Amino acid sequence: MGGGLPRSLPRRHDRIVVMGVLNTTPDSFSDGGRHAGVDAAVAHGLRLRDEGADLVDVGGESTRPGARRIDTAEELRRVLPVVRELAAAGVPLSIDTYRAAVADAALDAGAVMVNDVSGGLADPAMVDVVRAAGCPWSLMHWRAHAENMREHAVYDDVVADVRAELLARVESAVAAGIPASRLVIDPGLGFAKTGAHNWALLAALPALLEIGLPVLVAASRKSFLGTLLADAEGTPRAVGEREDATTAITAHCAAAGVWGVRVHEVRRSVDAARAVAAIRGAAR
Repeated sequence: MGGGLPRSLPRRHDRIVVMGVLNTTPDSFSDGGRHAGVDAAVAHGLRLRDEGADLVDVGGESTRPGARRIDTAEELRRVLPVVRELAAAGVPLSIDTYRAAVADAALDAGAVMVNDVSGGLADPAMVDVVRAAGCPWSLMHWRAHAENMREHAVYDDVVADVRAELLARVESAVAAGIPASRLVIDPGLGFAKTGAHNWALLAALPALLEIGLPVLVAASRKSFLGTLLADAEGTPRAVGEREDATTAITAHCAAAGVWGVRVHEVRRSVDAARAVAAIRGAAR
């Protein structure tokens, strides 16, 4: 494994974990491909680390609603050089992919964790890769690929349904030989969910925490925040102007006791997480 970094789930005693987003895609909703080149991506990854990111999450395929899929070769071309360089620089990395071949190559190149937005459903071979690597595995709630996930945003009770479907993914992973101690669950805000669904899940974080596994929340810059902050004419707030709302959600998640948050702008979320931790510590 490159970089000499341990493949254990990062945990902190002073605040929740903050994962920094590093998209190497030309069509990301959040940054418009600003980090699509290797040099730009590596520089941004180092900046995220320096701002306090406990993990830098490297992704090579956009999963925004409606995004078209790319093939495995293209995803590998985008992420592997970045993973190699950042791992060599000692940056703890997760690989944001639902393809087993990409996860395997990235772990070999120095990544220490797999962030699987499909919860293991998109590629049945992923469980074999994770088991062999002995690495942490984040299982996100997922129902369909980005091209048609909006069609699947139908629930009887979004909190109960998401909780049950996440539990099913956990049970499947454990049955396949993955220790529960290596698993993280993610409610998948924005993935086959409306804005109302997202807010309901954020309000019900204790129901997810009751599962007993670390919970990762990824709300950063997502469209439901743009809708919340729309102007008087109903025009959603621009993607780059949703950071205050993102930071507020980080504070909410920290107060609830989640394991971590996945964000684009690390420093603000680190500051919010530290402030909440200080309040919680003073109350003891």
